[in-house]
Amino acid sequence: MNDQLVIGSHKFTSRLILGSGKFSLELTRAVVEHGEVQMVTLALRRANVGGQENILDYIPAGVTLLPNTSGARTAAEAVRIARLAREIGCGDFIKLEIIRDAKYLLPDNYETVKATEILAKEGFIVMPYMYPDLNVARALAAAGAASVMPLGAPIGSNKGLCTKEFIRILVEEIDLPIIVDAGIGRPSQACEAMEMGVAAVMCNTAIATAGDVAKMARAFKLAVEAGRAAYLSGLGRVLDGRAEASSPLTGFLEE
Repeated sequence: MNDQLVIGSHKFTSRLILGSGKFSLELTRAVVEHGEVQMVTLALRRANVGGQENILDYIPAGVTLLPNTSGARTAAEAVRIARLAREIGCGDFIKLEIIRDAKYLLPDNYETVKATEILAKEGFIVMPYMYPDLNVARALAAAGAASVMPLGAPIGSNKGLCTKEFIRILVEEIDLPIIVDAGIGRPSQACEAMEMGVAAVMCNTAIATAGDVAKMARAFKLAVEAGRAAYLSGLGRVLDGRAEASSPLTGFLEE
């Protein structure tokens, strides 16, 4: 309970964040409960206030909403979406996504910095999605970001930690929670990310495309917890090019 994820002035005991974009509304509640997640993203278009289907009706009470600016291509569009999300009651958290690239869906780091500065000044808790670049991460921190969310691999690819070495640099150099967003495909990859010292992992496609989404949500929960525990305990050393017996080879037969 003492090892909490702190974002802005908010504290969480879960370090698994659920991206809800690929779930049916009926499955959202089951995944939240089995994964014991405390933060769930949602696209503004799914928060259909007054409509027949509203994702807000499927997210358990007490879970923090993390509306995203999905669909935004410029800083101005992202700011407008964030303000709308706040107006309809989604709170002050915002997952900032600005993507102009329609083929690879890579985030526009430069527009993201602009939007972060505007939204942070308006009191938003800004969690920007970005391509892992140290200089951009520093700019986001200076602009008022509450965390930095580098991609592990292209969105929806389930390829894992393709950008691992760049994420490691951010963990070492940026004094904000580093949350791996996009690309994580397996619980083992989530565990590896946590062992590196990232603050949290966000998953969507890996769970949504599993054979049993509820069980996979549970698997990711356990993997994230195991990786965090390993990081906090301090990973054992690695020997290069030689072996070492795990038990002493001399002296144990002496009287």
